[in-house]
Amino acid sequence: MRFTFREKTMLFMRKVDRSFVVLAAFVACHAIGSCDSAPQGRASGTVATNDSVALRVETFVGGLEVPWSIVFTSAQRMLVAERPGRIRVVESGTLRAEPLLVVNDVELSSETGLMGLTLDPSYESSHQIYLSYAYASGSNIRVRVVRYRDDVTTVSDRTVTIEDLPAARFHAGCRIGFGPDGKLYITTGDATEPGSAQDLGTLAGKTLRLNSDGTIPNDNPFVSRPGARGEIWSYGHRNAQGLDWQPGTGLMFQTEHGPSGNDAPGGGDEVNIVDRGLNYGWPIVHHRESRAGMVPPLAEYTPAVAPASGAFYRGTTFPSFTNNFFFGCLRGEALIRLVLDGRKLIRQERLLDGEYGRIRAVTEGPDGALYVATSNRDGRGSPAQNDDRILRIVPAR
Repeated sequence: MRFTFREKTMLFMRKVDRSFVVLAAFVACHAIGSCDSAPQGRASGTVATNDSVALRVETFVGGLEVPWSIVFTSAQRMLVAERPGRIRVVESGTLRAEPLLVVNDVELSSETGLMGLTLDPSYESSHQIYLSYAYASGSNIRVRVVRYRDDVTTVSDRTVTIEDLPAARFHAGCRIGFGPDGKLYITTGDATEPGSAQDLGTLAGKTLRLNSDGTIPNDNPFVSRPGARGEIWSYGHRNAQGLDWQPGTGLMFQTEHGPSGNDAPGGGDEVNIVDRGLNYGWPIVHHRESRAGMVPPLAEYTPAVAPASGAFYRGTTFPSFTNNFFFGCLRGEALIRLVLDGRKLIRQERLLDGEYGRIRAVTEGPDGALYVATSNRDGRGSPAQNDDRILRIVPAR
């Protein structure tokens, strides 16, 4: 079934009350001094959600270069993966001058570089971190996932978990994370070869599931299928870059970039609930089209918002946010909040709408605050003086 552009827009893009955006712009302009000048220091502002929760937005740290992933190793220590190939350390709100790690063989191109970063589930005892990055392999671009031991001021014990994942200058994935089952999940892009997403003989356009050492779990869905890659968990993805699991249900939620301006009417960005062995349709169906045997998205966005991350809020600092799903938008320049009841989308709203430029990573901090990273130095944004930044969202007092 096909929907017209108007139907898609009306059905799947909620019109948001923009009054809070005006308030945010007013407060932010006065806090910064002028909205036409680059922000200095810790710019802050106040916004209100649709359920009347007042939020304060402050700059937690600035001076970063395209932060792709952010994780906390403790209440006072954050690791930041910068796309040019550096793992930076933020301690007690201060950016350490020397990187924890510089990935020397990273392939930095239009969308590739150092991308995913996650902690081993037993990090407190193992001190192991995992990262994904693009590298050159002859005339091709590939992605590998590598494990290191975090030694506080440096790293050691480099181990390759998986490599030779298909990639290109565009559509390289590659978000990584450990699920409730202790397995490592990896999102891969279609490497600008759309048909590969439907081909179970290649790892492009898939969600992969591995043991922490890179071996293939024997309960993966295609382990016994002739010609299929055993690493595959789901397929039919264009370029998923958000990944987290719903508290209580353990359902995997992903955000995925749609065909944008390359396929009328543009957009087609998705939020999907990803299950074992299922087909999510790309490139056969998109924009809320349906076909037997292919899973439609939970939410679809036209015009494009370019969803680039995804995280559930598990804390209680914002009681109305508990178990809500958040994701940053690059083209959409917003943080989108989904209110859910299991698999059902109840409502959604846009936060930080246009106030801080392109938004990529989002995570919950140990203090119950939300932390989001801008991506204004990625070649497609308009960076302010203090960009890129990590913003901290807390209750307004």
